[in-house]
Amino acid sequence: MKEKNLILQTDSYKLSHFQQFPDGMTYMFDYIESRGGAYGYTRFFGLQYLLKEYLERRVTMAMVDEAAAIAAWHGVPFNYDGWKYIVEVLDGKLPLLIRAVPEGAIVRNHNALVTVESTDANVPWIVGWAETLLMKVWYPVTVTTFSYKVHRMIGAFLELTSDNAESELPFKLHDFGYRGASSEESAGIGGMSHLVNFMGTDTLAALLYARDYYGAEQAGFSVPASEHSTMTSWGRERESDAFRNMIEKHDEFPLISIVSDSYNFYEAVENKFGVELHDVIMAHDGFVVIRPDSGDALTNILFTLESAEKHFGVTLNSKGYKVLNKIRILQGDGVSENVIYDILLTMKKEGYSAENIAFGVGGALLQGNYQSSINRDTHKFAMKCSAIGLGAGDAFKLQDVYKSPITDRGKVSKRGRLDTIVNGDGRVETVNIDQLPLGEYHPDTILQTVYRDGGIVKLYGWDEVKENEDLVPHAFPSGLEGK
Repeated sequence: MKEKNLILQTDSYKLSHFQQFPDGMTYMFDYIESRGGAYGYTRFFGLQYLLKEYLERRVTMAMVDEAAAIAAWHGVPFNYDGWKYIVEVLDGKLPLLIRAVPEGAIVRNHNALVTVESTDANVPWIVGWAETLLMKVWYPVTVTTFSYKVHRMIGAFLELTSDNAESELPFKLHDFGYRGASSEESAGIGGMSHLVNFMGTDTLAALLYARDYYGAEQAGFSVPASEHSTMTSWGRERESDAFRNMIEKHDEFPLISIVSDSYNFYEAVENKFGVELHDVIMAHDGFVVIRPDSGDALTNILFTLESAEKHFGVTLNSKGYKVLNKIRILQGDGVSENVIYDILLTMKKEGYSAENIAFGVGGALLQGNYQSSINRDTHKFAMKCSAIGLGAGDAFKLQDVYKSPITDRGKVSKRGRLDTIVNGDGRVETVNIDQLPLGEYHPDTILQTVYRDGGIVKLYGWDEVKENEDLVPHAFPSGLEGK
């Protein structure tokens, strides 16, 4: 397969922008922020993937010539001399300096998450060209943030109702989104982003992306699980045999997930699991996970809890909540943030520990659907130019760049060279640093230089990303904020 042309991985209209900036421009500064959105914060993740996959590539003359030809018939100008300069003088390396908050950190909205500066006075427009690629960080950040919000919610209920919150939590939200993702790349990126918070996934691509881009040895796990075809291929009269086969063939696995709504879910739970297979389940060294997959989630879950309690018994934990013996539940249909909250709250009111249930999420996690929002506007991501430099040497002048539309005050942009710091009150704040010389930053900065002139200078390991959750002050009120 032909290597993708890095020059063309931008919006068409950006190819003409080199002619539109003020004469004498020698420097450009942009920033990326969440201008608002669902939760008031984001969990930053995924920039390293974009840098390794795209911006570490070298520009070649073959790319320049191809881009020039395509621009000609596409109807836009092309900066042939500028790109040729990057190839011949800069050895094809992109003259950019990128700084970013630590990957895995939680940052309040309206703060600069990434800053991008030009490093060569001859091609400062390169910063604007890079927007199209760099803005795609919105996707891993949005998936990671959604997953993180659910992680906090489930964690809060586990703390209230379970004696094993720490060991249970990593496996309480399982990624079912592979088939619903728009591409292999989005499945890999989104699936990897979920694993920053949880360890359960059926998206195999996520394991490879976490390994290849963040050095993760074992980012996620799964269990033997049935689908309707493996159950219904036995026929309706032999459904119990299908269930029995599932348990016996996977007897060495501590968790076995069985979809149970192929015909009559209530009869399957009450009689087939509860009576016919009772002794088989009791003899299994682990848990059988019953998965309702259609109908009203609360009705099905409460029925399963009561039936399993009757047939297999419960253990009352130290917090006074019931934990099922031998049985667990996996709700994997129609799951959203609100559905999870409603289920966990109802279970708590009925005296059952959150330990009894896990959730599987497909499109709502990786792609977004009518129940969730996974798009650039979920957290109102934007990359904006906030400063340019004119002239050189003693004649160099820094000029603030901003927009301030009276028609939408939410789109007012920041001005000048920026840095994101922890201020004297212990809060994250983005400040103007126009007074500092180029290349110097605020002493209390939390931004780290991750890329300079074609190469990554700071690499995050998988464990470091996960541990960075509390690196930046964020002061959440509780795990159930917003509920």
